[in-house]
Amino acid sequence: MAVSFSSFICNKSPENNPTDKNLSTTDSITVELKDTISFSFVGDIMMGSNHNGNDLPPNDGKDLYAGVSQYLESTDLTFGNLEGPLLDKGGTPKNCRPGSKCIAFRTPVRYAEYLKDAGFDGLAIANNHANDMGETGRKSTAKTLDENGIIYGGTYDYPYSFMKYDSLKIGFTAFAPNVNCLNLNDIDYAKKLVQKLKDSCDILIVSFHGGAEGGANRVPRRNETYLNENRGDVFKFARTMIDAGADIIYGHGPHVTRGMEVYKGKFIAYSLGNFCTYGKFSLAGEQGIAPLLQIYTDRKGNFLYGDIIPIKQIKRGFPVLDESSKVISTVQRLSKLDFPESKLNISDSGKLTVN
Repeated sequence: MAVSFSSFICNKSPENNPTDKNLSTTDSITVELKDTISFSFVGDIMMGSNHNGNDLPPNDGKDLYAGVSQYLESTDLTFGNLEGPLLDKGGTPKNCRPGSKCIAFRTPVRYAEYLKDAGFDGLAIANNHANDMGETGRKSTAKTLDENGIIYGGTYDYPYSFMKYDSLKIGFTAFAPNVNCLNLNDIDYAKKLVQKLKDSCDILIVSFHGGAEGGANRVPRRNETYLNENRGDVFKFARTMIDAGADIIYGHGPHVTRGMEVYKGKFIAYSLGNFCTYGKFSLAGEQGIAPLLQIYTDRKGNFLYGDIIPIKQIKRGFPVLDESSKVISTVQRLSKLDFPESKLNISDSGKLTVN
């Protein structure tokens, strides 16, 4: 039976928490519901490419997430940003001008199993690599993620999705300023879509791929450009989406970490940087460190508390725990600079609380 993407439902069976006090009774069976829902969020994921060569990780990438899976699996739900299509061969590569910084990715279909095994439940597919292999790549990506029970959204072909968790309906969508993606720069359209989705779910997660690159770790509260491309006003976008009904927003795109804030009780991460970007990405300096963000909300998506797990990449793109915790001080500094009005507190150990 064919199932449309917009109505796709994923049922996830959570562990019971004896401290939860919400009860649901169905057919004389009492089910204990969780008071608190936990989420993990990461930034860019590109696990290797077999396009124009075979730049894939050692051991065929089977242990890409060995150093971080314990953190990804420790929360109820886990989300990231998938850079590039899941496709074994073929496709129509995007046109790259000679001498440009344009590059096309194509990750083998079997690598989706690594995402599933690492604990991923949802992935944004709105970014500048979503169309690297054309329609063939987009269709293969959707089919592959469906087969692995991972929800996704962000392109005009596959704009949004829903899943069920602990009797809650979770909505998910994503935006980017790129071809065939839900347009980050069309804020009126994005606002209407978010309002529509929020009417159909309990907690709505919105992802965006935007902002300048090249060390652009500040949120300037205006439109940003990179290589003559309008990368959006991510500050205006994020706050407008919260006003429209979004509960959690996580961004990526600059390839470095940006600040975080709590706005009207909802959490916004403006860029989670490079998380697992094998081979084709620079990992120098701040591009090689990133937060693995864990946040806890109530059943209405209101932020309660959270943690930053500091991550670095080794061996050309294997994420592992960074014992130096460099990214925590980075997020502290940038959040204070860019969002002085926010009530978000970030401790030296990465604990996230609000005043």
